[in-house]
Amino acid sequence: MNFIVEDLGLIEYEKAWKLQDRYAAEIADGSRPPTLLLLEHPHVYTFGRKGHAENLLWGEEQLKQKRISIHWVDRGGDVTYHGPGQLVGYPLLPLGKINTDNKLPQADYVGYIRRLEKTLIVALARLGVVTGQRSGLTGVWVQADVHSRCPRCRPEDKEKPAKIAAIGVKVDAQGISRHGFALNVNPDMDYWDGIIACGLSEPVVALADLLTPVPAMQNVKGEVINAFHEVFSER
Repeated sequence: MNFIVEDLGLIEYEKAWKLQDRYAAEIADGSRPPTLLLLEHPHVYTFGRKGHAENLLWGEEQLKQKRISIHWVDRGGDVTYHGPGQLVGYPLLPLGKINTDNKLPQADYVGYIRRLEKTLIVALARLGVVTGQRSGLTGVWVQADVHSRCPRCRPEDKEKPAKIAAIGVKVDAQGISRHGFALNVNPDMDYWDGIIACGLSEPVVALADLLTPVPAMQNVKGEVINAFHEVFSER
């Protein structure tokens, strides 16, 4: 699949959300090629279609103090965090025809998510971190032996797999994908204390916890772009 990449830098969540709508419409009518948006957001918690308000742990005062906005959005999944130092990718791709239930066939939808996971796994391997998938769960994980390198993590958490990238997507009525992935490079990990991420109790980790020195964001973007080209060119 041929696609273009736009690097939006640091951009407000709602502005990027509206941009996805505009670009997706253009892709659907053929006036824009498939597009991968790469960006960072200011501090924000987003709840997907399966979001539960009780998974937000901080009260209004803490949210105000930490300058966190909250959005309920149309992607899959529960609550997650976005912030500076986290690489967010929004692939806007034509995935196929929608069925009579106004949905992408389940095999194609799940297959798309698996390819996003594979993209990140390939990119992270080239950056020096071994990651993988977990049966029945969405996202990219480091196993306990890798997680044990994390100097800030609690000893009991080091015995568990840790999530390094979250994925939540939507496919619109024209078959165009929205939303995407969030890879923790070097964000302020304290913000994860304010939520039960994705409704799961597993620990969350970043590249900065596992690699010294931390790869520059531009290097991470380059590896993600290369891996995306490779994975989405496979048949």
